[in-house]
Amino acid sequence: MTTLAKMIDHTQLKPETTKEKITTICEEAKEHGFASVCVNPHWVAYCNEMLKDTDVMVCTVIGFPLGATTTEVKVFETNHTIDHGAEEVDMVINIGELKSGNHDVVQKDIEAVVKAAEGKAAVKVIIETSLLEEEEKVKACELAKQAGADFVKTSTGFSGGGANVEDISLMRETVGENMGVKASGGVKDYEGAKALIDAGATRIGASSGIAIIQGKQGTSDY
Repeated sequence: MTTLAKMIDHTQLKPETTKEKITTICEEAKEHGFASVCVNPHWVAYCNEMLKDTDVMVCTVIGFPLGATTTEVKVFETNHTIDHGAEEVDMVINIGELKSGNHDVVQKDIEAVVKAAEGKAAVKVIIETSLLEEEEKVKACELAKQAGADFVKTSTGFSGGGANVEDISLMRETVGENMGVKASGGVKDYEGAKALIDAGATRIGASSGIAIIQGKQGTSDY
């Protein structure tokens, strides 16, 4: 399961998350060899200190969970979290502008984060599939690719829905072979994770990472 563990972002993004819980997920990530811990920006510096002598990355979220903060705020968050140790940033697109058909606005928003992170952190673009029609999912992936992002990602885990095989297949088909695809939202067990990987996911975001690699059933929605 070591290879699978290296595909998992061990995630804890709930607003009530305590420092004790953050400490726990860092220790778990070290023990099991996960790709990263994915935490809210407030916890980045602490996780960086906890994980500094390991190969576990610190991942954080930008414009989370709504995506409706301004581009300038997303850029500030990106710069600030990278300065404090973030090695990957998962940004939420401006969903309302996408659904309004203002694709230039969406692409420029992504491009600004990509530019801020360039050479310092990978950028994953959360498109929030549960709120989009199929053509909007395709367009969001195209915009993320054109903007130079490293991954497209299904969900925040806070808007209902979550990762499914159909969306992962569509996203992989849209972005091609060389871009990352992250499945997140409701991934709770090994069989579910494997199905998503078989469909084209190269990263799994889950708070049930330990259950996944142990072939058990997790409980969290994220």
